[in-house]
Amino acid sequence: MQNKVSKINKRQKRLSGWHKYAVIALPYLWMALFFFVPFLIILKISFAESLDDSVPPYTSLFSYDAEEFKLNFSAYLGNYVSIFEDSTYLYSYLKSIKIALISTLLCLLIGYPMAWAIATSKSSVRNALLMLVIMPSWTSFLIRIYAWMGILKPEGYLNSFLQWLNVIDEPLQLLHTDIAVYIGIVYAYLPFMILPLYTAIVRVDYTLIEAGYDLGCRPTKCFFSLFVPQTYSGIIAGSMLVFIPAVGEYIIPELLGGPGANLIGRTIWDEYFMTRDWPLAAALATIMLLILVIPIVLFYKTQRKEITQGAR
Repeated sequence: MQNKVSKINKRQKRLSGWHKYAVIALPYLWMALFFFVPFLIILKISFAESLDDSVPPYTSLFSYDAEEFKLNFSAYLGNYVSIFEDSTYLYSYLKSIKIALISTLLCLLIGYPMAWAIATSKSSVRNALLMLVIMPSWTSFLIRIYAWMGILKPEGYLNSFLQWLNVIDEPLQLLHTDIAVYIGIVYAYLPFMILPLYTAIVRVDYTLIEAGYDLGCRPTKCFFSLFVPQTYSGIIAGSMLVFIPAVGEYIIPELLGGPGANLIGRTIWDEYFMTRDWPLAAALATIMLLILVIPIVLFYKTQRKEITQGAR
């Protein structure tokens, strides 16, 4: 009887272990198929040379010599060299990072009080407020950006409203400027900041804050010393969800930005479809991805540190 029970327990342990690894393997398989494999393809193209009259318009890295039965490999590094030699591409990277950082900061400044207001509202109203935050995402992203074009153009709703209030005498040039790009990015990605912040604020331990008040801590110091540190996970997660897609954003700078809004996403598009220099565009995309890996690694280390401290 005991042997049968031990065999059943061993079989259950094997099955539970198999299920555990199967559950873990699914997201890794997804990442391999839709992230790692496409990245390897882009990386391969970045080491090729551009060809004008060819399909695809780049050379192959591998060639087979039938006479000597030898497989040859040749990598071209000129694409990466030209990126660092041409100030246009470096300007695009720096401009993209600058706009992404400022947009992330604006989303944090706007989203934090909104998330706090939702988290501290009545339970009957809370779901409705969360629905209002998510509801714009149900509409097409492109349609929403086109709507902002109608709002920000010289004869648009915003200028008409300001003129009606006698705030301005002539229409302001808002469309096709960096201000319009900031407005578009903040509007599009603000929900990605609010939701992680809301999740973090809901878990705040208010007994620590009450203890701080009892010990004579001022409200401002109590907020920054006791309240904000408990929401670091939401701040970091929301910032990553805004910063990472904002760096490579293409639609918003293309529709709302002017000639000066030459961000890296727009530059990669031009290299792919205007000049048909696929290897250079692939090199630009590879460097952009490596830049984005840095905040992802920092976020992962922060999360691991919080998990370790929580376990202790």
